[in-house]
Amino acid sequence: MSDQLSQEEFLRYSRQVLLPELGRVGQRKLKSTSVLIVGVGGLGSPVALYLAAAGIGRIGLVDDDVVDVSNLQRQIIHDTPHVGVAKVDSACERLLALNPTIRVEAVHERFTADSAERIAAGYDILVDCADNFATRYLINDLCVLTHRRDVFGAVNRFDGQVSVFDSRSGPCLRCLFPEPPPQKFAAVHEKGGLLGVLSGVIGSLQAAEVLKLAASIGKPLIGSMIAYDVLGATFQTLKVEKNPSCRGCGGLTSITELE
Repeated sequence: MSDQLSQEEFLRYSRQVLLPELGRVGQRKLKSTSVLIVGVGGLGSPVALYLAAAGIGRIGLVDDDVVDVSNLQRQIIHDTPHVGVAKVDSACERLLALNPTIRVEAVHERFTADSAERIAAGYDILVDCADNFATRYLINDLCVLTHRRDVFGAVNRFDGQVSVFDSRSGPCLRCLFPEPPPQKFAAVHEKGGLLGVLSGVIGSLQAAEVLKLAASIGKPLIGSMIAYDVLGATFQTLKVEKNPSCRGCGGLTSITELE
């Protein structure tokens, strides 16, 4: 795919090309960037929609689930006629309807230690929109081992967090949380309630971080984490330090292959 903008693309993206910080050069960078979105649910929905609308040239979607009516309260990329359809196929159809000039790849399988490297091959940035701790740590470790950026997002009940993990210049997920929580706690957390609009806020912030990284503009959330509380209507920016003894990205790295 050429990184030059066609007349149609220039018209499509004209409102953001007008931004001097982005311009034509930045828009071409977006077009030449490939992004893998792991999880096409509450977070993956706004991430995918905004990245497609903004002109990210190649978007990969990974999810092994199908659309359920209970998803529609927060997973806004899907709709009622697509209940029972694979989420990646439902999302792919929606993204190409939104922007037919981009390339979308749907992978209807689980992102596991055995499949992760193959699925993620060739993508510049990985976006963590997973709904379980095991996949989050897998994404993190893959990015550490392959020197890529992990745009992290998490939501639960009324609270959400966003960060960018890049072990080359900052911390990774294991610097903050060295190990996944016990399975008993994880199961309770992952099945907790959630206000749907929270996914839209956090997913939109993730998409913004991807665009900044892709276009090389602004200050990405490397070494920082945004925490948002819906009920208190507050945003906090927290500092995240790199841990020299982190088993993921520290000087004595003990993770040499995906677990």
